[in-house]
Amino acid sequence: MSATHAVDLLSPEATADPYTALAELRESDPVHYSDRHKAWIITRYDDVVSAMMDSRLSSARVGPVLERMRAEGADAHATEMLEVLNSWMVVQDPPEHTRLRKLAAGAFKSQRISAMEEQVAEMVAGYLDAFVASGKTDLVQHVAYPLPASIIAMLLGAPVEDRDTFGEWSDELALVAFGAGGSAREDRHERALKGVREMFAYLRTLLERVRETPGEDMISALIAPVEDGDSLTDHEVLSMCAMLLFAGHETTTNSTANGILALLRDPEQLALLRDDPDQIAVAVEELLRFDGPIKVLQRHVTETHEVAGHELAQGDRVFIALAAANRDPEKFDEPDRLDITRYPNKHVAFGRGIHACIGAQLARLEMRVNVQGILERLDGLRLEEGTELQWAPSIASRSLTRLPVLHDAV
Repeated sequence: MSATHAVDLLSPEATADPYTALAELRESDPVHYSDRHKAWIITRYDDVVSAMMDSRLSSARVGPVLERMRAEGADAHATEMLEVLNSWMVVQDPPEHTRLRKLAAGAFKSQRISAMEEQVAEMVAGYLDAFVASGKTDLVQHVAYPLPASIIAMLLGAPVEDRDTFGEWSDELALVAFGAGGSAREDRHERALKGVREMFAYLRTLLERVRETPGEDMISALIAPVEDGDSLTDHEVLSMCAMLLFAGHETTTNSTANGILALLRDPEQLALLRDDPDQIAVAVEELLRFDGPIKVLQRHVTETHEVAGHELAQGDRVFIALAAANRDPEKFDEPDRLDITRYPNKHVAFGRGIHACIGAQLARLEMRVNVQGILERLDGLRLEEGTELQWAPSIASRSLTRLPVLHDAV
């Protein structure tokens, strides 16, 4: 059996370095059927972009699994957990997806996000001061994680001190939503469901408070009717908030941690960005391309069709490998080299088409301010000697478990 046919995206090697395994597929078998994952893996940039725009590749992937599990009499915790995920906008197709995205758009207006920059910068400064004073070393737990968790709390109109509870709920959801490997706990559905029930009860309290006293928070924006008079139901509002809480916490934490690690591994690029901080916006795009927070998007085939000479049959599962597309030499010069001056940079870290990340502007803002703050505040930033990095086993997400660093800041 060839190496490509034995590809395992959950192996320790591919978890630590997905790019080598994906590069081999991209070169030798760019539309590859994996027996291990029971899915097609699409790796070339042009094919990846086409797949994200193809209506025959459905994002409504939870529904079929849920139906099958119900038919098989699966565990009640698992089916109820999937029912929660099945209500999320990101796993819906038009017309339902179109309606939900239209109603959610008000919460992500450009002016609303842009106006947050000063507040985000103040939060970053506070977390970095606390990090330096504590003498602790893990940049993930103490710097990369607190900012997005706190911002989501702020956007929802919740107390910032509740951010750690949000993080616990999000971590439990990640075990189900992001396809963790074989080491995932057997009770993951039960644990995730318990967290989701607690989260919905908490969000319901916030919703009731906002109905009485609307403000500038995201829930107020979500419950506001649009021009045609349509509005989200209470359950849709709660599901939208749960999805945003999870996505806003998980991916932005990963983006910042992965970006800082990439810079620490390339002192020349790190020095270049320190010397020219105005380069930060362009640098963030390159960091997202080089080692973004999402490796794979999952779809399922609703209509049999061909891609690069391969027949994708109705019902097949498809892995759209963003990580492979972002390192495609047909699209990017020297794709495995970090270049913070790379421009233009048409990476696909936030997806494309109707399912492109609705929170991309907010994610960019958080990453830009956080990375810039880290480099400005932490002189002599470097990996802790003897550091052995560990990545969470996941098909979809690219997530460091910790990032121990040293610095000369006082």
